[in-house]
Amino acid sequence: MRSRLHAAVDGPPDAPVLVLGSSLGTTAAMWEPQLAELTAHFRVVRYDHLGHGRSAVPPGPYTVELLGREVLRLLDDLDARRVHYAGLSLGGMVGMWLAAHAPERVGRLALLCTSAALGPARMWHDRAAAVRVGGLPAVADAVVARWFTPGFAAARPEAVAAWRAMLTSTPADGYAACCAAISTMDLRDDLTGIRAPTLVVAGAEDQATPVPHARLIAERIPGARLAVVADAAHLANVQQPERIGRLLRDHLAEETHRDA
Repeated sequence: MRSRLHAAVDGPPDAPVLVLGSSLGTTAAMWEPQLAELTAHFRVVRYDHLGHGRSAVPPGPYTVELLGREVLRLLDDLDARRVHYAGLSLGGMVGMWLAAHAPERVGRLALLCTSAALGPARMWHDRAAAVRVGGLPAVADAVVARWFTPGFAAARPEAVAAWRAMLTSTPADGYAACCAAISTMDLRDDLTGIRAPTLVVAGAEDQATPVPHARLIAERIPGARLAVVADAAHLANVQQPERIGRLLRDHLAEETHRDA
């Protein structure tokens, strides 16, 4: 069965493969701030989650396992046996599932602004219900307010508007189905079994997945390293593009030839 995911592939065809997973309500374009930095070292695969962007929107609800298995099908389609993986928010949740349940496919792992369990479930049920009734505009202001710090929003209103437009273009059914996936997710017991060398990144001002969520992940994955990025909220890679690019490059390029 071929993957139902849309993906963009950039970088040298003979370089190690790096897969990038994005946040809930965004597309592969989320990683454009890091693309030039990363394609200098990797064959970069950026994909849209199921129900997002140009990927298929099958009926929900989804699970993190389903989202992860779609990524494995994408890797099979690309003949990518073993890859590095970096994911932010929902992309990080998928990355944890992959590293725990398909460890032979993941070389090095980077988890940004994410959580292994993000309750309460009722919050996600309510958000999904609001989106089904009113579309993404029903939740857009509240979501975008957590994506960026107030200072960034005040200084870069045009950038915030562009990211809000990306969010509101997300298919409502796909977004709601991914909310269901987060509502049932609990990867905390899986973390101790992850063997991929792991970098965990938190935005110091992230209200969606606060620093304690990142700290728990880093404490439970053997040998994981935690980096807290100042002046960054949930979309830390957008607000601090150079800092995130360097962190990813330094972690993922280390021992690349042995791991990939």
